Amino acid sequence: MTYLGLDIGTSGLRALLMDSAGGLIGSAEHSYPTAHKTSGWSEQNPADWITAIEVTIAELRATYPAFADLAGIGVAGHMHGAVLLDKDGDVIRPCIMWNDTRSHAEAAALDNTPEFRAISGNIVFPGFTAPKLEWLRTHEPQSYARVAKVLLPAGFVNHYLTGDAVADMSDSAGTSWMDVAARDWSQTLLDASNMRRDQMPRLVEGCAPAGVLRPDLAIQWGLNAPVTLAGGAGDNAAAACGMGVLEEGHGFVSLGTSGVLLLARDSYAPAPDTALHTFCHAVPDRWYQMGVMLSAADSLSWLSKITSTRAQDLTEELGAGLNAPSSTQFFPYLSGERTPHNDAEIRAGFTGLGQNTTRADMTQAVLEGVCFALRDALEAIKSTGGSYTRLYVTGGGSGSDYWLSLLATVLQIPLHVPEGAQFGAALGAARLGMAAATDIPLAQILRPAPTARIIPPDPALVPAFEAAYARFRAGYPILKSHPVRGTL
Repeated sequence: MTYLGLDIGTSGLRALLMDSAGGLIGSAEHSYPTAHKTSGWSEQNPADWITAIEVTIAELRATYPAFADLAGIGVAGHMHGAVLLDKDGDVIRPCIMWNDTRSHAEAAALDNTPEFRAISGNIVFPGFTAPKLEWLRTHEPQSYARVAKVLLPAGFVNHYLTGDAVADMSDSAGTSWMDVAARDWSQTLLDASNMRRDQMPRLVEGCAPAGVLRPDLAIQWGLNAPVTLAGGAGDNAAAACGMGVLEEGHGFVSLGTSGVLLLARDSYAPAPDTALHTFCHAVPDRWYQMGVMLSAADSLSWLSKITSTRAQDLTEELGAGLNAPSSTQFFPYLSGERTPHNDAEIRAGFTGLGQNTTRADMTQAVLEGVCFALRDALEAIKSTGGSYTRLYVTGGGSGSDYWLSLLATVLQIPLHVPEGAQFGAALGAARLGMAAATDIPLAQILRPAPTARIIPPDPALVPAFEAAYARFRAGYPILKSHPVRGTL
């Protein structure tokens, strides 16, 4: 038997085919556009996701005969997006994406209602789903009046594949409509945001069966037997499943375009005032907490662009061994910040620039600023009683040994580099498809990723970076208070 993971990413879809031993058979990808009609808006056409599925499935079928033995499918997707269906199941308008900020006023109004933080366990961020519907109610009342179902991107794909409106707990926890402790929709939060329970999809655990692949698609895809659909997961929960991050104390740090510090929890311990996300995991009786910064590897990409120098060349200028902290500091708020500041208006800034400042000094400051911002997220997680016994590292920035050594030293935690290729959310989704379609124990399917190598902190430099981090923390209030945000 084989198992398929579909990851509906922000820039494109990845389809991954896995064998019954959990090994990779093959993968395929297809990109799609994002529309930005005006500043702060971000939309995608759900029909483009279906086209991407058709293209990638055709490629997998043509390349890998084992595809015909497909037994289970799991779907992961970018969170918080609002896909709106009418009573006939037709899409009403383009999906409003996770990084769309048009509903900032509506989010603030909902967040000022105490029940939202108390029940959902999270701040109501502009990117979340509930404020999007409030924006729609005011600005597009004709579309709002037609809404029969609100689906998240992964849930919409599940609907296409099964014909049923179903969603998993991990994805739904990011809507601001869910009682995250009870793992169910909250009637109180639905009422407070002018929504009805019948407009919500049916909830299942991410590793549980959510339905069966439509017979017409099974025939079209040339499959030999019925195929079970899993509940699936939001992208970060799926990535955690791909690395086997389920147990208390296990987590990962991602140096992607944005930065993520995630910790699996076996109990519910929300801390919304820290701007941590506390969501259901994709398996029963598990949750996860996550700190998010908006410009991690993107900060290095920005420096690469303005210096016309490849990112790899910039980091190689720093040498092989970890340097003492730079006298130049960088605050990595190019697009605002999420954890712990929840500040959409703050902007980045350098301090300590002088006539003798070099490009390498600025590169080092950028890498350190990103690490200090992730340390902010770690401190928020610590405030809830969380700690790490194993921390994986992933994302494009993990290709720099200098950055990994720096991050381990700033966090004061050894970093586990996973063995082999990293397929993230798509691998986690395939694993969830396998869990839903078989009786194999979850611990056997969602096993921890083997470690290729461990990057330890540099004990000789820990005190110096602790002092540098204290200076970084002291700089944020100054940056925030300046009339031109991000200028010192």
